[in-house]
Formats: sequence, C-alpha cells, structure tokens
Amino acid sequence: MGNFYRDNDDIQFLFKHINLAELAVALEEGFRFAPEFDYAPSSAEEAVQNYDMVLESLGELGADFIAPRAESVDREGNTLNEDGSVTRAQGIAEALEKLAQAQVMGFTLPYRYGGLNFPNVLYSMATEIISRADASLMNIFGLQGIAETINAFASEELKQEYLPPFAEGKVTGAMVLTEPDAGSDLQAVKLRAIEDSEGHWFLHGVKRFITNGCGEVLLVLARSEPDRSGGLGLSLFVCEPGPTVHIRRLEDKLGIHGSPTCEIFFDNTPCKLIGERRRGLAPYVATLMNGARIGIAAQSMGIAEAAYRIARDYAASRKQFGVAIEKLPAVRDMLIEMKIAIETGRALLYDTSRVVDLAVVYNRQVEENPPQDKDELKALKNNARTYKRYAGMLTPMSKYLCSEMCNRVAYDAIQVLGGSGYMRDYASERHARDARITTIYEGTSQLQIVAAVRGVCSGTAEKYLDELAALEYDDDVKDLLDLLAAGAEQLKAAIEFTKDKGNEYMDLYGRPLTDVAMDLINGYLLCGQASTKVEMDVPAAPGANGPTLPMRERKRTMARRFVTKNAPKIKALTELVCQGDKSTFAEYDTLVGPVPET
Repeated sequence: MGNFYRDNDDIQFLFKHINLAELAVALEEGFRFAPEFDYAPSSAEEAVQNYDMVLESLGELGADFIAPRAESVDREGNTLNEDGSVTRAQGIAEALEKLAQAQVMGFTLPYRYGGLNFPNVLYSMATEIISRADASLMNIFGLQGIAETINAFASEELKQEYLPPFAEGKVTGAMVLTEPDAGSDLQAVKLRAIEDSEGHWFLHGVKRFITNGCGEVLLVLARSEPDRSGGLGLSLFVCEPGPTVHIRRLEDKLGIHGSPTCEIFFDNTPCKLIGERRRGLAPYVATLMNGARIGIAAQSMGIAEAAYRIARDYAASRKQFGVAIEKLPAVRDMLIEMKIAIETGRALLYDTSRVVDLAVVYNRQVEENPPQDKDELKALKNNARTYKRYAGMLTPMSKYLCSEMCNRVAYDAIQVLGGSGYMRDYASERHARDARITTIYEGTSQLQIVAAVRGVCSGTAEKYLDELAALEYDDDVKDLLDLLAAGAEQLKAAIEFTKDKGNEYMDLYGRPLTDVAMDLINGYLLCGQASTKVEMDVPAAPGANGPTLPMRERKRTMARRFVTKNAPKIKALTELVCQGDKSTFAEYDTLVGPVPET
C-alpha cells in the first residue's frame, strides 16, 4: 500500500518542524470543546496526533484510490447533459464519496457545524497530497473556502443551513465570480442582483469560467446597487441549482479535465444575501480569493511533486552512453534544481499558512475574547494588524512562487524523460497540462506580483525579514546569514530607489523586487530548517535499506546551495532595479511595433 504522506520526507519533517502544538492551543481555545464534541482534542499532544492520523488517511487514499484513477479521469472529463446537469468523471465522483466518508470536507470549519477545526497549515498539507494524486480533484476538495466564507460573514441561520452539509460532504460549492467582461477586474462585474418589494433577492446574468459551477452551493458576486459602479456596488449572495440556473456550456480545456468549468446563466434566480450589502468584493470576496490562492499554491506543490518523482525515477533507471542519465552533469543539475525549488516552495507555502492561522487567531481574540488589561489588548491588536499585513504579502508571494515553480518543474520533468515524456505512456504530459492553469486562475502571476510588491515596498517585507533574522540559528549557517543580511540591505536600497520613482515604476520592477524578497525569506526559512531540533533521518541513497543521514545535515546542504547561488542573483536584480530604465514606458511602440494582422 502506498501513502503520499508517509513517503514524503519533507512534509513529515515540516509537520514536526512547525510548532503545530502552539497553533492547536490557540485554535482549540484552551481545549474547551472537548467536553461537548467527542472528536475534539483535550490537549495539544492529542490535537497533533489527530492531525497526523488524518494526513495518514489522506495519504493512503491519495496513493491507493485517487491516483490510480487520475488518468481515466483526465481522458473521460465531464459531460453536460441535455437537461443542463453535469455528470462528473467516474473517478472524481468516487473520490468525493471516499473523502466524504473520511470526514475531511470540513477541514477548518468549527466543531458545531461538523468540521475538524484544523489549522490552515494542515489544510495546505492535505491539499498538496490530494493534488499530487489528481490535480483536478483538488479543484473541488479545495473549494472548502466557500464554507469558510459563509462561516466568516453569513448569518447564523445561513451557517446552520449550509455548513453541516458541507462538512458531511453532501454538497460541494463554487466561487461564481468571473464574467465574460470581468475576469481579473472584478470591479467590472455586471450580473444583477434585484431586490423585490418584500426584500427577496434574485440574480440575472451570465458568469463564465466557473470551477465546479455545477456544485450545490453557489457563492455569487453580483451588482446589488445598479446606480453605483466599481466594487462598492457589489454584494455577495448564495444560491442553489434549480430551474433558473442554466449551465450553458462546459469549457474544453488544456488540462485539469476532471474539474468542470462552467458558463452559467442565472434567470432571475432566488438567492440570499451574505453579510451586508456593498461589501461583496471587499472584504468578502477578497478573503475568499486569498484562501483560494493558498489553495492553488498547494495544488502547484502537489503537481510539482508528482512530476519530479517521475523524472527522478526515470533518470535513475534510464541508461544512455552506458550510464544512468542522472550521472550526466546537465541532468543531475536539473534534478537538483527541481528538488530545491519544490522544497523552497513548500517552505514558503507552509510558513504562509502558519502566518494566516496566527492572523485568524489574533483577530478572533480581539473580536470575541479581548483581554481586560489595556496593555495586553494593545499588544493583541498590534499582533493582529502585523500578521494580517504579513499574510497579505505572503499569500500572493506563495501563489506566484509555487505556481511558477510548478510549471518549471513540470516542463523540466518532460525534458528529463525526453521523447518518452511527450508521450502519454507517462503522466508527465498530464502534469504539464495541469500545471499550466496554476499561474492563471485566482489571479495571474502578474497580479500576484502587483499585490506582493506593495508589501515589499511598504516595510512589511523588511519587518518580516527582521523577525526571521532574529531567530536562533546554528553556527554552521552563520556565513549564510551574513549573505542574507547583505541581500536584505541591497533590497532596502532598491526599495528606497523605487519609492522615489512612484507606483508605476514599482509595478514595472515588481517582479525583481518580489523575487529578491522571496529569495531572502526562503533563505532564512531553509537556514531555520538546517538548525532544526527535529530528530529525523532520511535515505542517503536509493533503496529502503540504504544508508541514512540526519535531516538537519541534508537541509544544511540545501540551504547552502540555495543561499550561495542566489546571492549574486539578488545583487544583480537589485542593481537592475536601481538602473532606472523606463524604456517600457517611453519606447513601447518602437520596441513592439504595430499590432500584427491575425
């Protein structure tokens, strides 16, 4: 029997390295739920054991049930029936049934609605495991953020109506946001929400590119204020399928074939308002999309892990010129870079998820259980603000880094396999097709950079780097910390230069600035992993009976390669920013020429 959790040394290491007990204490609120709910833990140790058992179960389900069906799911796809209903691929339907039986469809929901009350970092681990098995299934499993949004903003009546079925796996949801003329620019949404004289709401209009639009719970962004343009005219609504909800088409896509992508026409569909009017885009959909972006980062990690493993296995067994091709320097270097890219992406994603958990905990304490002492309350509010800013910067960074990495690893995996990778004999081509969407949906990489660079240039990145630099590290990585400190100074100088040039210049050089900030953050995270107190050995050579070495030693080697190779890159990128080249603005027409005929 396989297990996509137990066979991944890095996930298991990070499970032990991250202080999950601290998160458990905060989320369980002193373990006050244990007397009321049988499956609620009564201690941090029990909570962490529960986390481990659930990942173990998902890992086994992913390896033995979901992954073997992924190829047939990709070939079969979804079917739009004559009555407008959608039939999912058999493997997806069966997997959803198994996930419901495993009681993991309410991962972060409170106990009172049947949820597991798990931290986001565990949800990211679970999402990665599911995505490695079948990336298209994640697009349904990963939509639990819809339930989280209802929990965060809806009335208690709506929570009681929708959340228990979500947690039981009886329903799935859809984020119904995008329109033919409103993709990334959601402020341009036109679908109308009409209120009648009795206070009932109805939806009318078209939505497009809706993942799992055939789901049973639809969260719809609509214009409730016809006389008000922009985001302040939008509200968020919930509705269900029925005779007035028409799936007009299923998109014929490059990849993730098991995930139905729908065009929907709402013909005066009855719906209910979520929260308050005019707050649909901010904060409701903004919160929903931030969660979805972390989900796509985790999906990217799963695809990359699956693609890398095929390439690594092939390189070790395929012989050319009398040797396994992994002996060839070019292939060997490619595999090393793929492995380091995966583990740095995972480091940033899991740390982002941890920060999001802390932001949620601090904000909840401020709103629901504020301390009486004024100094304690002030400190708590400061923590809530600080971690909200950290999460606001790290979330788009994670989505950008992991999705771009995923595409690069999937591309290189095919290259390692050569002609075989281009054929359907291996899953490499499917992983490459599935990977391509990750840099596009839930906000393109370019939009993630626009969001992230504001955190970089506002002082948030500097503060976070200072916090990371202040942690305890082993003497073995002291020289690496010196390189990171030098890079942080170079970034600071580039930021000061950029701020003098205005927002347009900041957006122009957002990618190098964000890349440098991410390299520095990941450098510190890898140095922290190299200084870990976790006692864990990993295989040093292929084969279960081969020699082992301490994880700390392996992480030290990885940190050294990552930091030393990136130091010149950081210097070069910050110097590029400080050159002040504005030819993109001044010479655009000259450089790109006229619009070509098509």
